[in-house]
Amino acid sequence: MAAMTHPAIRVSEIFGPTIQGEGVLIGLPTVFVRTGGCDYRCSWCDSLHAVDNQYRHEWEMMSVDAVWQSVVGLSGGRPVMVSLSGGNPAIQPLGALIERGHREGYRFALETQGSVVRDWFAELDVLVLSPKPPSSEMATDWAAVEACVQAANEKPQVVLKLVVFDESDYAYAKDAAARFPRLPIYLQPGNHTPPRPGNADSAVDLDGITKRMEWLVESVTRDRWFEARVLPQLHVMLWGNKRGV
Repeated sequence: MAAMTHPAIRVSEIFGPTIQGEGVLIGLPTVFVRTGGCDYRCSWCDSLHAVDNQYRHEWEMMSVDAVWQSVVGLSGGRPVMVSLSGGNPAIQPLGALIERGHREGYRFALETQGSVVRDWFAELDVLVLSPKPPSSEMATDWAAVEACVQAANEKPQVVLKLVVFDESDYAYAKDAAARFPRLPIYLQPGNHTPPRPGNADSAVDLDGITKRMEWLVESVTRDRWFEARVLPQLHVMLWGNKRGV
């Protein structure tokens, strides 16, 4: 019988192990598979090299086996958390990769804005839904986000992660929490100095980000919003806008 073939995956970069820099898995050693392509164009995107089609010449169509061999090589064959990111990784056919990794003891987390629904969300270990607030200049389809929650079918851990730049974003985050009261919610201050593709040394305004985080902490405590967890982007604190860490 011929071996089953799976659709190729469009990959922007694979790197690690390093720590997860944000959200529910912050600080956890992780290998990152960053896919290429996105259905959004957020005004403050910090990974344009994996989003905009003008960088598609840097992306590679890779088989499930090729992606997996890269992950195993980076992890030294020891099971580690694998983060599926982008762009929007939900665009890519990742179900077979997740199945392959699970057979070898690896775990998988995926972060998406919740605009594309996949039945293989139920095979993940962690699903991070990160709908984009008003500052992104993108509109949220809340029915699609709800469909993503339903597709997970209560199997993976599902959480909300919201980027907050200003009062409008903060109000949006509170609305998101009210829509999904059963989901843990993580807030992070937005990076208003995102990197430009090809410029790994672009400056980051840590003082400005820190001030925004202080305001965010003050806001949730003032409002007695005790369910929210406010976290930094740890990788930005440690390495600024550098890629591959």
